[in-house]
Amino acid sequence: MTKMIQKSVAAGVVASGLALAGGAQAETMTIGITQNNVGVDSYQTTYEKAFIEAASKNPDVKTIVLDAGGDVARQIAQMQDLIQQQVDAIIIWPTNGKAVVPAVRKANQAHIPVIVTNSNIAKEGQEFIASFSGPNNITQGAYSAEMMCDALDNKGQIVQITGQPGYTTAIERQKGFEDRLAEVCPDVKIIESQPGDWNREKSQRVMEAFLTKYDDIDGVYAGDDNMGVGALNAAKAAGRKDIIFIGATNFSVGYEAMARGEYYGSIYQSPVDDAKNALQTAIDVIKGKDVPKMNYFDTPKITQKNMDQFSKPVF
Repeated sequence: MTKMIQKSVAAGVVASGLALAGGAQAETMTIGITQNNVGVDSYQTTYEKAFIEAASKNPDVKTIVLDAGGDVARQIAQMQDLIQQQVDAIIIWPTNGKAVVPAVRKANQAHIPVIVTNSNIAKEGQEFIASFSGPNNITQGAYSAEMMCDALDNKGQIVQITGQPGYTTAIERQKGFEDRLAEVCPDVKIIESQPGDWNREKSQRVMEAFLTKYDDIDGVYAGDDNMGVGALNAAKAAGRKDIIFIGATNFSVGYEAMARGEYYGSIYQSPVDDAKNALQTAIDVIKGKDVPKMNYFDTPKITQKNMDQFSKPVF
């Protein structure tokens, strides 16, 4: 009889332990992330590393880290997979701001909050997201326009190398730049714009074509420093030292070019801050905290004059 009681007590202890374990598991939040294209540039690579590192330090967080490789269809499939796994939240770095809207809507219908990171989705998808975490790309473009005006003393003609077509960051930075340029220095004219797809080699080829086509180019605005340095390399190879180069998202190569006096300015943006902000936004949303719909982090201007106030980017 005593043995039976002991067995019953032991069984009860095991059951209680399982129940407690189940409760602990229930408190662990699972956050899925589908990124744009980690291999395309060092910013996204650094972002992914920082995201994984930050999540690993939080014992209450489990992550499923995916990368779309720049493929919209793959990202939509990844979104569907995360929805089926019933994660607690999804972070998406959109490959195409408009094409992913239906997948974001499905997540919303499944009561899974979606946090958009770095590059926002199209306006028609805004109602389906819990928050956007990242830089204000319109403001970044406007800041770059202001630097261009200062560098050219409010007159001249320039070319523009934009990011990947259909990509919200590219669209917004271009709009911010063009709108602000028209406001503050209408005598600076954009003679042509071509996409560089965030790729240094392609941007160098685009700039080579510009140099062949136009004898007079006073400045170049690139949607990020990776493309800007590609354009700079083309100009250097052609012996053109009279062109002003301004970018956005200051890469280490852009920082180094500024230190050499070859690159005028850019926008300082940390992929580590970007990743940490997205993760914390997702955690806060899951916990039911009041999170801003547009959760921007600061991205100031950086030029040759003030670069000593900023650390060299790690990407």
